Amino acid sequence: MYDRETVELALLALEEGMTHREAAKFCGASRGAVGGWARGQVPHLRCNRRSRSAAKPPCRPAKMISSESKEETLNESEREAFEAAMNENMLLRAVLDDLKGADSHPRSISNRRKCELGERLRAVTGLPLREITAFLRISKSSYEYWRPLLCRPDKHAELRVRVCELFEEGNRNWGYRTIWARLRREGVRVSEKVVRRLMREEGLVVPYNRRRRRWSSYAGEISSAPPNLVARDFSASAPDELWVTDITEFRIPAGKIYLSAVVDCFDGRPAGWRIGQSPTAALADGSLADALAGRRKGAHTVVHSDRGAHYRWPGWVALCETNDLVRSMSAKGCSPDNAACEGFFGTLKNEFFHYRDWVGVSLSEFSERLDTYLRYYRSERIKRSLGWLSPDEYRASLGYTA
Repeated sequence: MYDRETVELALLALEEGMTHREAAKFCGASRGAVGGWARGQVPHLRCNRRSRSAAKPPCRPAKMISSESKEETLNESEREAFEAAMNENMLLRAVLDDLKGADSHPRSISNRRKCELGERLRAVTGLPLREITAFLRISKSSYEYWRPLLCRPDKHAELRVRVCELFEEGNRNWGYRTIWARLRREGVRVSEKVVRRLMREEGLVVPYNRRRRRWSSYAGEISSAPPNLVARDFSASAPDELWVTDITEFRIPAGKIYLSAVVDCFDGRPAGWRIGQSPTAALADGSLADALAGRRKGAHTVVHSDRGAHYRWPGWVALCETNDLVRSMSAKGCSPDNAACEGFFGTLKNEFFHYRDWVGVSLSEFSERLDTYLRYYRSERIKRSLGWLSPDEYRASLGYTA
């Protein structure tokens, strides 16, 4: 049996971030007992004579530790040390919030800023270096590397600010190569390595989503399929020579949105698209009709798709035959055969959809934002494969009408 003070002290230690093992060692109890207290399994507690008549089940203390019991597991010096440690912890968090903001976390800032904060904490609190580096989650070697560099003037101070601004302008989707290319367009001459280092120091990391299960429109072999004329060679020597198409799904709290897109393999430019709340055949037909509206006269176009039902209905087949489009299809259940369109959707979702908060966004508003992004992708998003030009700029440079 453990007294009330031991239970309360263990719960407070857990509340302050200690593990079950650390809390048990700190309060002098077994690890199993501490685990049970954390789950709310608190047995009848041993009380002293003054409080036996008014014994109540212990509650988790908010700030203070009760001192009514005479049978204390810890002596007074240990209790004072514990309270001092809690105060220092609170001071560390207060200084960190003052520097970075109330929602800051040590893992969200760069090592350079961690070292700046560490030096400030050492001056304010006088804590040993090992406690500061442990709290900031930075190794001692990295900390010692940055300490002498803090005294030197930052020759890339202005560039650092501009890199951060460009990262935010790109909705936190632009990597160091894209930001380097944007700087060159502004007349700033700097190496890619410098931009990469500055982004690493500032903690500017582009998030990428893990592979998820994709929505599929495959409904079985409902008609004869045309041959695969592409054979995973998605290169094209001119616009409107090879198109790839597919439908993808977006799930937000308000519901589902579907995008049917036709992508030109010449430069990755979305030639046409339709957005709707249902993956209907009309959605696929509409995106193809939009692409046909901008096709160059006299172009001989191959349109490649997977074996989804939308590309086997009479309406789609008739639209292709009327406009002299040559149909091509992937093998059954083989997404790499349509890798160019899958890659387009992957880039789109990483830059526009994933890691965004869509709570409170209606389906119509989401559709408008998606349409705006696709227009940006076509006319403003620069690509390394195109010489750091957007698809429209690249076509204009070659004399094609975008």
